[in-house]
Order: sequence, then structure tokens, then C-alpha cells
Amino acid sequence: MTIHVFVGPTLPPDETLLVHRTVRRRPPVRHGDLFDAAIADTDTVVLIDGLYHQAAALRHKEILAVLARGVRVIGAASLGALRAAELWPYGMGGVGNVYRSYRNLELVGDDEVAVGQDPMTGRALTWPMVNCRYIINLAVRNGILTGSQAAAVLEALHAVYYPQRTYAAIRAVCRDQNATAFADWLGERRSSDLHFGDIKRSDALSAIRVALNGPDPCGPVPSASYTDSVYFRRWYNAFATEYVDGLMLPTGLRVAYQQLFDPDFRGLWQWHLDHLSRRPSDGSRGMPLAERMFRLTGQEAGPPAAHTVFKVPVDLRDSGTVERLLAHETDLDRRAVARYLAANHDARRELPFYTPETVRDEYAIRVLQQIWRGPDTGLEEEAVARGFRGLAEAVTAMKVFTAGFLRDREQPVTDVTEATTDVRH
Repeated sequence: MTIHVFVGPTLPPDETLLVHRTVRRRPPVRHGDLFDAAIADTDTVVLIDGLYHQAAALRHKEILAVLARGVRVIGAASLGALRAAELWPYGMGGVGNVYRSYRNLELVGDDEVAVGQDPMTGRALTWPMVNCRYIINLAVRNGILTGSQAAAVLEALHAVYYPQRTYAAIRAVCRDQNATAFADWLGERRSSDLHFGDIKRSDALSAIRVALNGPDPCGPVPSASYTDSVYFRRWYNAFATEYVDGLMLPTGLRVAYQQLFDPDFRGLWQWHLDHLSRRPSDGSRGMPLAERMFRLTGQEAGPPAAHTVFKVPVDLRDSGTVERLLAHETDLDRRAVARYLAANHDARRELPFYTPETVRDEYAIRVLQQIWRGPDTGLEEEAVARGFRGLAEAVTAMKVFTAGFLRDREQPVTDVTEATTDVRH
């Protein structure tokens, strides 16, 4: 069993508990990280820090999905505490003062745990409000601050934008609020204990200890139905990866490569539709696709093609779907996917503005014409016959492979500029 600890500024990398043999330290969690195939059903995830300004934030249903798989999930200290307070009825465990404050609605905003970070080291440069509140309460209990002074200092600190709430800013606020005795007391305590008042740190360490040797704070396992939505399917398709033949590759891009480049994929998609028709997931009676089409259209001769009637979304959560759609995949195909992804990185180094999204639609369409060897008027039908929802979806998929397609044809990477819109202008 592995304990995956998603942590950033709350704990330094050399923290003793983070180098435990069963702990894998990972960067602050972001949208998609819990889809990592390295997180096994028997593992534990400890969520401490997370990204939400710099990248898309972790969604609640991503947590519910790993809980439904049997993964133990514990939150504490920062974003983890906030998510645990929201999801404890569904099986997520919470540990520490910050978690309890969120759960009891004593805290409500995510800005309470936010800190400014050093862009190079990830170290916290500012003080979160939860730490400020804790220290001010200690000062009141020790007679350093009166209740009215504490309220004034707390209000003034809360008004300071979190990336600017440094120790120097705290001392400045104390001077403005005639609370220099508190500032001096705080300085003395910090000189003898560098971590004085850092409840985020203490909560994070407590969560890791709980993960290592209990007690278990987690509740009942949620039903998988919590993750049954079109949005979750799209997220899973986007982030699912698998280690195959020494390569870590996104499963969705492996399927997209087959859809685009396999000359016989039309037949494979028809086989997939027939399988779904014979084994419907809604509990209805299964039947061969041809019979279903006849019942639907009443036509024996010249009925519409099944793929034009049943535009079924690809769901990579189903292992059978993945197996069917990759039935023609070869080792050369997998290496081509890896090569094409590397070509995107190479193009970005030479052309800083480049991303696959900047490839012009008309250029991707021209590439599809070369691959599918069909006229303009047939591209929409060909895309649907290959399992895309339409030509637009095929064009989006093709953009990911454009730089690699050019490089395979020995065209210089600078030729990508002809295919893209320069987003700098």
C-alpha cells in the first residue's frame, strides 16, 4: 500500500514523515491528478495543498470516484481540509483544527488557507489567516491582547490580500492597531520556535500520521453513481493514462490515434456498436445491431448507417470499450503517439506561442483529407463512421498530432507557423 501525499507550501520536502518508505510525496493536487493509474484501489490519498489559481482545481467528483474504488482519502490543513469538510458525509476523512473549523462553519472561505509561494521552491512566503486567527486567540488567552484589540487586529489582517500577508505586514498592522506588545510577543515566540502557531503544519503532520497508523477518520464508501455524469466521463477520458511497453501514454490519445490513422477503424467502430447493442447498459433486451436498426427504421434494404443513428460517446472507464477500440493497436502505433506528443514539446521550445489549440481548423482538415483520402464533402461522414461526434471533434483530435505529422514527413517544425494562429498578436 502506498500513501500519496499531495502537499506544497504547508510542509518542506525534507519533512521526516514525507520520506517514510510507504509515503510518496506529490505536488499540490490539481484537476486530473486523482486519475493517475499509480493510485491503486488499496492506497491512501492525503490531500493537503492544492492549486486553484494557477491551474484548474480538483473537482469533488474526482474525490468521490477514488472513494468509490476503495481508495482511502484524508484531507487536512489547506484545500484538503476544505474538501473533507464538504465530503465527509460521502466517505472522505478529515483531520485537524482547520478541518473541524470548516466542518463547523467557523470558516467558510478558501482564502483562509491561501498563501503566497516562492515560484522557484514552492515555499510559503506569507501567513494564512487560519494561522493568524489561532495565534491571536492564543494571545487573548495569555492576556497579550484584549478582546477588542484582537477583533481589530484580525479585521485588519483579513483586509490584507493573502499574497501580501508577510510577517513584516503583520508587524505593520500591529503598529497601526496599537498592538506592538502582541508583535513583540509573537517575535519572541517565533525566535524560540520557528513553527509557532503554524496549525496548517501540525494538521498536515497529524493527517500523515493517521494515514500511517490510524485511527481511520473515513466514513461510508460512496456509490459510484455520484460520478456518473458527462463531465466526469470527459475528465476521465482526458486524464486516464496507462504504462504500456515502457511508455506512459494517455489512453484517450491512443484511442484518438486509432480513430484518425487506422484505415480499418470504421469496421472496428461498427463492431463496437454491435457489442453495445447486444449488451445494453440500461438493462434493456440486447439484440444484434442489424436487428435493432430494422426495428428502429423498418427498412431491410438501404437503411441508414448505424453510426449516423447511434452517436455513442467513448467512455474509457469501461475496460471492454478500451480493449475493443484498441484491438488494432500495434507497438508502432504506441510509439507514434509518444513521438507525436514529444513533437508538441519540441515545437513549443522553438515556437513559444505554439500549443495544439493554436492549429487552424482549415489546416487540420487538410491533414485529415490526406489521411482519409476523401473529398471535402465526405469528411463529416467519415468522422462519424470513426466514432467521432462529428468533423469538429475529429479536427480537435487531429490538432494534437499535427506537429508530429509534419515531422514524420520531414517538414521542419517551423512549418507549424503556417498551420497556426500566432496568439501573441
